[in-house]
Amino acid sequence: MFFFVARRSFFAIILLFVVSIFTFWIFSALPADPAALTCGKNCRPEVIEANRARLGYDKPFIEQYGSYMKGIFAGRTYGEDESGVHCSAPSLGYSYDRHECVTSLVAKTLPVTASIALGAFVLWMFFGIALGTVAALRRGKWPDHFATVFSVIGISFPSFFLGLLSILIFVIWTNILPFPQYVGITENPFKWFTSLILPWTVLAVLSASTYIRMTRNGILEVMNEEFVRLGIAKGLPRRTLIVKYVLRAALTPIATIAGIDLAFLLGGALVTESVFNLPGLGKLTLAAVINSDLPILVATTLVAAVFIVVANAVVDIMYGFLDPRVRSK
Repeated sequence: MFFFVARRSFFAIILLFVVSIFTFWIFSALPADPAALTCGKNCRPEVIEANRARLGYDKPFIEQYGSYMKGIFAGRTYGEDESGVHCSAPSLGYSYDRHECVTSLVAKTLPVTASIALGAFVLWMFFGIALGTVAALRRGKWPDHFATVFSVIGISFPSFFLGLLSILIFVIWTNILPFPQYVGITENPFKWFTSLILPWTVLAVLSASTYIRMTRNGILEVMNEEFVRLGIAKGLPRRTLIVKYVLRAALTPIATIAGIDLAFLLGGALVTESVFNLPGLGKLTLAAVINSDLPILVATTLVAAVFIVVANAVVDIMYGFLDPRVRSK
């Protein structure tokens, strides 16, 4: 098992290195002049050239990439005179549009996105697996029909529609909840919770719909396996058979998809954060696109890539624990 974990971890590190090069190259190959984007339309040429030198855009691509990677591990100073700005490690760049180190911006917005992603993940996994299991065990009866209708509704509507609809019903019409205004959990846990109920619910409905179908189909497929029929013939209690054997076999593939879905959310729930006006990583990325803030775009793309690659590695390792046959591959 040690060599299996080491091999997967090594491949994840190599993949992160390749993704960082590819991401940095894509943004450096854009036709727009990144130095000209650091100030307004009426910016003087000498200011643009000074910003180009300060940010290192006047150097070859390999040197720019090397300086960027060095900044991640050792920090980086943008500019050589007294007006230079130092960004401590891990430095993901400097935003001239916001006049702030990109790492600080990511550090401010990432907890918001993490709160949204983790809360929604818990909800959709619980309700998706629970409703899927009940639908499979009550196949053809009203719980199965209810789960099917719920899945169709959740899959049919886009996230922005469900988000606006939830605001209209629970905030404007009934006044059950206040309009989501994010407050840190350390500042006010109750307001933090109430500000995230609607985003959690919207994302949970969208994702739980898929997990209901996957859980239901997985359990029904496993129930037809020979070891299940053998357990029934030996007189194993139904609860023990379902919980200990059927669910473990049916949920193994779901664990793989769940890790990837969580990683995508951690990379930024752009639409949901925009609808509910939450200052998360997705909203930061959207603002960077509108303002053509390349340092932020590079950083948020790399952060999202790190989450996805790490999630893939963790899922592979976890899959090896759940299914020993995978370790030999």
